[in-house]
Amino acid sequence: MKMATKTAKSSKGVRSVKVMKSPRGSKTSKEAKPVAKKGRICPDCKNTNFTEDSTRGELVCSKCGLVMQQDIIDTGQEWRAFDSEQMSRRARSGAPLTFTKHDKGLTTEIGKGLGELYKVHARKRAQYYRLTKWHKRLIKSKDRNLSFALSELQRIVSFLNLPRPIHERIARYYEEAVNKGLVRGRSIESVVAALTYAVSREFDSPRTLDEISEASGVEKREIGRTYRYIARELHVRILPANPVTFIPRFCSMLGLSDKVQAKSVEILKKAEKYDVTSGKGPTGVAAAAIYIATVLIGEKRTQREVADIVGVTEVTIRNRYKELIEKLGIEEEVEKKTNGE
Repeated sequence: MKMATKTAKSSKGVRSVKVMKSPRGSKTSKEAKPVAKKGRICPDCKNTNFTEDSTRGELVCSKCGLVMQQDIIDTGQEWRAFDSEQMSRRARSGAPLTFTKHDKGLTTEIGKGLGELYKVHARKRAQYYRLTKWHKRLIKSKDRNLSFALSELQRIVSFLNLPRPIHERIARYYEEAVNKGLVRGRSIESVVAALTYAVSREFDSPRTLDEISEASGVEKREIGRTYRYIARELHVRILPANPVTFIPRFCSMLGLSDKVQAKSVEILKKAEKYDVTSGKGPTGVAAAAIYIATVLIGEKRTQREVADIVGVTEVTIRNRYKELIEKLGIEEEVEKKTNGE
């Protein structure tokens, strides 16, 4: 803030007066707001009124022009962008942190693969190769473990078509398990598969053990053993799966309409009142409810078709089917629909 001296004539004589000059390119007075700071006094003139210049980040005494504070942090609203060009030009930060990467997305890597080395001059190629090699050697064992495990998790999540929140939660649980030393002595694939099974149930988007075993290449017995151990150590309390949560995905895989889906949910809710689903496998009960709904609505599917999609046997569907129609008292209605077709 520049100061200038002007002379002013009065009846008592000539005196000098200090006048503040705003710097070149400064904004209008709209951005220089007079404010009163409690407990703050100008050391020169003992004034308590100050002007806050948001464009320069300064707090100035409104009487003598002394700069009281500079480099003030702007706590106002972030810039608004109305197209991609404005968004890229006004961006002040990078991508958000994510647990799906071993370094939370803040990595610094010297090239990816040998193909990148051929983009530099031949004389520098050997140097960059050595830098890349030592960069990998100096990474901690925890980072190497997370890097491999999270790439495996990415593959399983993509195979099972799980949403982003589930992916993030599994990655957080896995890092917690690594910090507690729970992964030691167990295969990374089994721990990732067990956490996928647990978190998908926690988010009401369950996947069967058969599906997770197929995606990860780990046996169901090993997944179950690891799941019980990890859930106990991480204090993850998972309630038994509700058959209703399987209905939307199974109906979609069978190509059934919304009417069948709604009817299946209605059947299961009535079955819960009669305590038919207690102690039964949720996938088998869901498959039987879908089969009954297809018969009642008229979009018939065979028990073999439903069994192949759900991953249970025809005998299981047949047993659950008989229990449901008997308890709900819809035997005659289902038989009429079956015979009529």
